[in-house]
Amino acid sequence: MAIAVGGGTGALLRHVVNHVVQARFGASFPLGIFLINVVGCLAIGIVAGLIASARIHVGEVGRAFIVVGILGGFTTFSSFGLDTFTLARGGQIGAAAVNAVGQLAFGLVAVWVGYALAHLGQ
Repeated sequence: MAIAVGGGTGALLRHVVNHVVQARFGASFPLGIFLINVVGCLAIGIVAGLIASARIHVGEVGRAFIVVGILGGFTTFSSFGLDTFTLARGGQIGAAAVNAVGQLAFGLVAVWVGYALAHLGQ
């Protein structure tokens, strides 16, 4: 339930922030999503750092609400950033590079394939 409530909250925040930024700065570049991804990465870094340093104590439900729910609903890019950072920080530089490059490359290819599949027969 914590993830569902947090996810709904994060998704709503993403929509509002994106709408406000795009309305203010125009639609020629996806600045809203760009900023959402960067802010989400900053937020997950702060939360993960505070938890790891024991500066804050958040139970499993609280962590799920904040990290998986709110930040996951706001942007899954923040989870991608944290996973890649964690791999690199743990000395798994190759795995971090594969994660970063692989998700970007395969993700873009998957969008292209999905788009092409949706237009079959037209």
